[in-house]
Amino acid sequence: MGKTYRIIINGRVQGVGFRPFVYGAAKAFGLGGYVTNNEEGVLIMLSGDQKTIKSFYAKLLKEPPPLAMIKNHAITEVEKILFHDFEIIQTKKGDKLNLALTPDFGLCIACSEEIADPNNRRFLYPFTTCVNCGPRWAITNTFPFERNNTSLNDFEMCETCQKEYKDPSNRRFHSQTNTCNSCGIQLVLETADGKVLEIDRKYFFKKISDLIKEGNIVAIKNTGGYLLCCDAANEAVIARLRHLKRRPKKPFAVLYPNLELLEQQLELSPVEINELTSTERPIVIVSNENFKGNLALEQLAPGLKQLGIMLPYTGLLQLLCDELKQPIVATSGNFHGSPILSQKKKAKELISGIADYFVHHNLPIINPQDDSVVKYSFKSGQKVMFRRSRGYAPNFFEFSLETNEKILAMGSHLKSTLAIIPNDYLYISQYLGNLDHFDVYQRFVETTAGFMTIFEQEPDVILVDKHPGYLSTQYGKELSEKYGANKWDVQHHKAHFASVLGECDLFANEDPVLGVVWDGTGYGDDHQIWGGEFFIYQTKRIERLTHFDYFNWIAGDKMSQEPRLSLLSLADYNAKEVLNKKFSQAELGIYNTLKKSNKLKTSSVGRLFDAVASLLNICDINTYEGEAAIMLENIVLNIDTDLCKSYCSVGDTLRIPTEDLWKNLYADFLKGVKKETIIINFLFTLATIILEIAKRGKYKKIALSGGVFQNTTLIDMLKEMSGKQFQLYFNRNLAPNDENISYGQIMYYLNCIEHNKL
Repeated sequence: MGKTYRIIINGRVQGVGFRPFVYGAAKAFGLGGYVTNNEEGVLIMLSGDQKTIKSFYAKLLKEPPPLAMIKNHAITEVEKILFHDFEIIQTKKGDKLNLALTPDFGLCIACSEEIADPNNRRFLYPFTTCVNCGPRWAITNTFPFERNNTSLNDFEMCETCQKEYKDPSNRRFHSQTNTCNSCGIQLVLETADGKVLEIDRKYFFKKISDLIKEGNIVAIKNTGGYLLCCDAANEAVIARLRHLKRRPKKPFAVLYPNLELLEQQLELSPVEINELTSTERPIVIVSNENFKGNLALEQLAPGLKQLGIMLPYTGLLQLLCDELKQPIVATSGNFHGSPILSQKKKAKELISGIADYFVHHNLPIINPQDDSVVKYSFKSGQKVMFRRSRGYAPNFFEFSLETNEKILAMGSHLKSTLAIIPNDYLYISQYLGNLDHFDVYQRFVETTAGFMTIFEQEPDVILVDKHPGYLSTQYGKELSEKYGANKWDVQHHKAHFASVLGECDLFANEDPVLGVVWDGTGYGDDHQIWGGEFFIYQTKRIERLTHFDYFNWIAGDKMSQEPRLSLLSLADYNAKEVLNKKFSQAELGIYNTLKKSNKLKTSSVGRLFDAVASLLNICDINTYEGEAAIMLENIVLNIDTDLCKSYCSVGDTLRIPTEDLWKNLYADFLKGVKKETIIINFLFTLATIILEIAKRGKYKKIALSGGVFQNTTLIDMLKEMSGKQFQLYFNRNLAPNDENISYGQIMYYLNCIEHNKL
C-alpha cells in the first residue's frame, strides 16, 4: 500500500541544482510527486512504496549535488495523495525566508570547455553558466532563488535555452541563470570618453587582449563589479595604474590564464592549488621565491616576497585569458579605499581618469563584491582568511544556536562587515571596507537595508562596538531608535575573542580558554586604547586577564597611519639620533609636548610592530593598512627557535613589561644586530609571552584573534613552540582582522550576555 511523505531539506540547497537532482532521483526510483523551493529550502512531496521512499531519501542525504550543503532535513508521513508523475514546481511566495543564501560559484570545467569549443552554441559566450557555477548572490534581489528574483529576470530565455531548461537530461535543467549568445547579456567596448567600438563578437576578446598588451588600462565589468586590468609584465603601465588609482605600494592581484602556466612560474603547495581551483576561487597569497616568469614583481608587490594570484572564475575572464595567454593585473575598479564599482554610470564618472577603455555589460549587479583573499602559512599550512567576500558571503554555516530574537550586529569601523540573525541562520555580509570613506559608509547602509528587505524582518537587538566614534556604532544607535530595538555595546577585543570561541565551538568547553587578542586599536573598558590583550573564558564569562603595559597613544588616528609615531612613543632620550632622521625639530617639539601631557594610553601589539618597522627603517608611513607589519614579516626567511632569544619575561603578577621589551630590542639595534635577527627575536618574544602566560595559568586551550594573527610567521612559530602541550585555535573561515567583529558581537551576546554587563 503506497504512502505519502513530506520532505524538507534545509541549508545551501537553492541555486545549486538541488531540484533537478531530486527530479532525476525520483524518476529513477519510480516515485510520483513534486519538488519546489520554498522559504525554508527545498520541499519534496512523494507518494509510493515506503521502502522505496526511504531509499530515495537516503540517496538525497548521501549523494547531494556537489555545491549543496545540507544543514537539516526531515521526513514526515502526511495524508495520502496520489501523484501520477513527478515534476518541478515554480516557487510561490509565502512566509518570510528561513534558508541559506547562495554565494557566487566559480566557472565549472564543463562550461569552460563549452565557451572554448567552436562547435558549441555557447562558443565565446562570456556569461555561460549552469546549475554548478555562476553568479548567485551578486544578482539576487531576494530569495527563494528563482529567476524572477534576480537581475536576470530582464533576460527572457530563447527557445533553445527553454528546451535546455525543461530537459531533465540536460545540465541546465532548471538552471535559473541560463542564457546564451542569442538571448543573454551583451558586452560593449568603449573608450574612456564613451565612444563605442564596433567589434565582431568573434574578435571581441582579441581586441581587449591587444589593448592590454599595447599598454592600456582596461576597466572590465565582471559579475562582482569592475576590475582594472593591465599587463602584469609592463612596469610603466603598472606604475601609471598605481599613480591614477592612488595606491602607491599596496600589492596588486595577478590573474593567471591557467593553472599550467602558474605552476611553471611559481612553486605552489597542494593546499594552495586546491584553493585556487575551488568553487570560491579566491586570490591566494603565495611566495614568489624562485619565480620563473617575466612579471614586474617589484611593481606588482613592492618590497614583498609574495604575490596575490587567482585563476579565471567567470566565462568573461576565461575568454580574455584564453586570448592573452599571459598574466594580467586584475584589481578592484575603484580608487584606493573606496568600494568596488558596479554601475556603468558611476564607473564612467569615477574611474574614466584611470581606465583607457571600458568593457561594460547590461546585467545589473545587485550585490557588488571584492575578490576574497586567502593565505596559507609556510611551515604548518595554517589557513588565514585575509578578506571574506565573493564566493563565501553571505552565509555562515558554523552556527547552531537557537534564539527567538532578531539580531543585527553592526561590526567595526575598519574592514567592516554586518552580521544578522533574522531566522534559524546567521548571515555575514561580504567585506565592505573602511567606513571613513563616504562611499563605503553608503554601501554599508545600503547593505543593512538590503538584508532587512530580503528577510522582511526588523531587529529586536542591535549590537555595536563600544567605540562611540565609530560610524557603525552611531548608525546602530540610529537604527535602534528607529525600530525600538535594544542596543548593546560589545567591547571590541571581547568580540574578537568570541569570534574564535564561536568558530571553534569552545563556548561549551568546561575548562578555561586563554584568549589572546592582538591588533592595532580598539576602545577598552577603561577608555584606553587596547590591542595587546589576554582574556579568560569560562562558564559564560569573559574576563580580562592581563595586557601589555600601556604606552603613549599620540596624535589620535594618525598614529596608526605613521609607524614613526609608535617609535617616538616608545623611544627615550637615547634615541635622539634615530628620531632626528624621521622628524623635523618642529615635529619633535610638538610630539614630545604631547607625550608629556598625554593621558591616552595603549597596549597595542599592532603599534609595537609599527615601532619595530620604523626603528629598522622598514616603514615610517603606511600607505595601506598594515603595511609596516607586512613589510616587517617579509624580511624574515628561516627561523631556528633554538637560536632565538626573548626580549622580556612576564612578571610575577602576569605583567607584560612593554618598556623592557623595547629597551632590550633597541639595545640589539644599537649593537648592529641584523634586522632579520631582531625581527625573529621580536616574534619569538611575542610567542614566548603567550606560552608563558598559558603555562602559568595551566591553560591548555589558547584562542587567538586580531589583525596581528594574519602574520603567518608568528603562527608557525607558535605552533612549533607549543608542540602537543597546548591546543591553538584560530579563526578558520573568518579573517582574524576586524571583519570578524560583527560575528563576534553576536557570539558574545548569545553566549556571555547573562554574566557580563556590556
